[in-house]
Amino acid sequence: MSRSLVSPSLKRKRPETGPPGLVDAERAILDSIKGKKDLGIWARDIKQETKLTDHVVNKSLKSLLAKKLIKEVVNIQNKGKKHYMSVEFEPSKEISGGEWYVDGNLDKELINILKQLCLRYLRVQKVATLEGIHNDLKKNRVVTFEISCQQVGEILNSMVLDNDIIEVKSTGLGDYHSIPIGTICYRFASGAGAGKGPRLGAFASIPCGACPRISLCTPDGIISPSTCVYYTKWLNIDF
Repeated sequence: MSRSLVSPSLKRKRPETGPPGLVDAERAILDSIKGKKDLGIWARDIKQETKLTDHVVNKSLKSLLAKKLIKEVVNIQNKGKKHYMSVEFEPSKEISGGEWYVDGNLDKELINILKQLCLRYLRVQKVATLEGIHNDLKKNRVVTFEISCQQVGEILNSMVLDNDIIEVKSTGLGDYHSIPIGTICYRFASGAGAGKGPRLGAFASIPCGACPRISLCTPDGIISPSTCVYYTKWLNIDF
């Protein structure tokens, strides 16, 4: 049979990419969105990439949303700009803010609960390291996600800024006896909960504040700052 006489129905059709039933504009926009994966893409950037008019882009986005091929996501860095993402992806931490955010809003309830649990642990321990507090939170499974040491550190830093707790370095004495000298640790500030444990002032942070022989210490005596091993170690700590 002559090639010119081949029936049109027998000609091979060009394979379609993407879901069936999409017009060319929708397919181009869907490809643009999928290309950004878990970062999503701003509507204006879609227009620039596809070179389509505002009307076509807006109409196609509504159609893709209705067909549940894309979804609208909140970008915590630009909440006023509509971002779109393919349904098979979940927003990255750069977009969603991570576990501390829900639908683009800071999860204050979760953060407050974690703060209270940190304070409860400090009431019992009086002094604790970041690792100790992190292990306690993991052991009690207080959250449904795997909380990291860095995330607990963020909570503790916010508590330091709020003056709920203070960050100090271990002296190796008193409440710090189980913590290596110089290790960063946390305890109550002079306000909330200070009555539950000894207050930590400028003097209490040095060995002299916890020394049971402080009343016998004199510059020229048997017990003196110049002969005290603990005081010498404290002077060598890099505060």
